[in-house]
Amino acid sequence: MHPALSIIVFTTSSGLGYGLAFFLGFGLLDPAALATKAAHVIALGLISVGLLSSTLHLGNPQRAWRALSQWRSSWLSREGVLAIATFVPLCLSAWATLFESRHSWPAGLVGSLGCAVTVYCTAMIYASLRTVEAWHTPLTPAAFLAFAGAGGAMLATFFAALGGGDAGPLAALALVLLVLAWGTKLVWRRRLRALSSASTPETATGLGALGRVRLLERPHVTENYLTREMGFRIARKHARKLAAIAFGLGGAVPIVLLASAALFAAEGGIGWPVFAFLALWAYAAGLLVERWLFFAEARHSVMNYYGG
Repeated sequence: MHPALSIIVFTTSSGLGYGLAFFLGFGLLDPAALATKAAHVIALGLISVGLLSSTLHLGNPQRAWRALSQWRSSWLSREGVLAIATFVPLCLSAWATLFESRHSWPAGLVGSLGCAVTVYCTAMIYASLRTVEAWHTPLTPAAFLAFAGAGGAMLATFFAALGGGDAGPLAALALVLLVLAWGTKLVWRRRLRALSSASTPETATGLGALGRVRLLERPHVTENYLTREMGFRIARKHARKLAAIAFGLGGAVPIVLLASAALFAAEGGIGWPVFAFLALWAYAAGLLVERWLFFAEARHSVMNYYGG
């Protein structure tokens, strides 16, 4: 599948924003601290950037509102409806923190629930596609939720440290979620490598009873939408290198940095803010590579008709 930049930015930015908003909803940060107020603004900003970026992938972005009408059957529509609905409690929670220096528990808890469900719906857009067998697994929403949680916990750790709060418990939670996220992704990738496609040229054409089917002539002599969007391929050796970069930057480096932060903070060193900031940027870079591979390594069944 073609790894469109707009969708990569969408899934990465909105995941981080929803992850941060999820933890803010539980009142884990001091609402009177300037850093906590900034955290609410940044969470809403990341979510907004992600959702706006997703519309750039549409052929007619001005008609994006029509996607909201199919919520009974479409995960994409459900995600859109929930994303808009979740903005209400998130904005109420942000208002209470920004202008009243207090945490609104009703709005915060409803907003946290909305964040988790919205991320799940985003993941199900891909996991529900039987035609893309790499995505069609419960591991896909599990990975999306774990990555959003890990990113949100790291952002919460950073803002807690800036606000003078105890960043240790949040950092410990971030470490657990990092291991869970990349562990889930490792299992996801092993499944991908061992995947034996149920869709073949024989099953696609219905001619399997006659013997092996081979391509005599391509349906099109020039590139079209299907070959451009569904036929993207990446060499396995390059995929392995990029996967190593993703696991290293997004997993190993943040884990080392957060563990180092705990040590330096205990000894009175530079402590949490600097290490949490560096860990966050390393994680974001690794996550961008992971998202690119998520699309680039997926194969759509329609390519059976093109000899793919």
